[in-house]
Amino acid sequence: MSKYRRHLPQLSPGKIFISDGGVETTLVFHDGVDLPHFAAFTLLKNEAGRALLRKKFADYADIARRRGVGIVLESSTWRASSDWGARLGYSADELARANEKAIALLEDIRKEYEDEKTTVVISGMIGPRGDGYDPKIFMAAQEAEEYHRPQIGTFSRTNADMVGAQTMTYVEEAVGIVRAAKKSNLPVMISFTVETDGNLPSGESLRDAIIRVDTATDR
Repeated sequence: MSKYRRHLPQLSPGKIFISDGGVETTLVFHDGVDLPHFAAFTLLKNEAGRALLRKKFADYADIARRRGVGIVLESSTWRASSDWGARLGYSADELARANEKAIALLEDIRKEYEDEKTTVVISGMIGPRGDGYDPKIFMAAQEAEEYHRPQIGTFSRTNADMVGAQTMTYVEEAVGIVRAAKKSNLPVMISFTVETDGNLPSGESLRDAIIRVDTATDR
């Protein structure tokens, strides 16, 4: 069972937490790793890939421990939802196992690096159904909830402490994710993509997007 699901320690007053730096981006643009569809979870298929992921997360955890701060680690599952999994040749069962393995890898990092000063929170990463920078695929909130429910449900059966949705480009998908997470009793964090003008790719201001998500999900 999750260590921190009932109370996320990063919400405690006076606590400092860092995050990892986007494992997919690091692997592709800094290490030259070929990730099909930007899907880091495909590395979980073999030991060499798992070792590469383990090193990346361990590097971040080591920074947190040396600084005496907490860290939130996001699993390598940004692309591990059904549409992307199908494009990569994964069945529903194989995709669920990949999500489970991604969380298990972070559990190993937590066992190694967590101490009295460094709390390690494990977050199951949720990515958008479409492109994270161009909202060509648009879903109503109910459709988004149904689409993301399987991945979130898998996380709820692991030791993930929360889920985090990254690079959301419009409000309705974010609302669906929050509703699915609530039904799985998982804390959820939403992070929107913003353009250089500070607005979402959909054209909505970040402020308005946050207000609309809070309103639609009872905060």
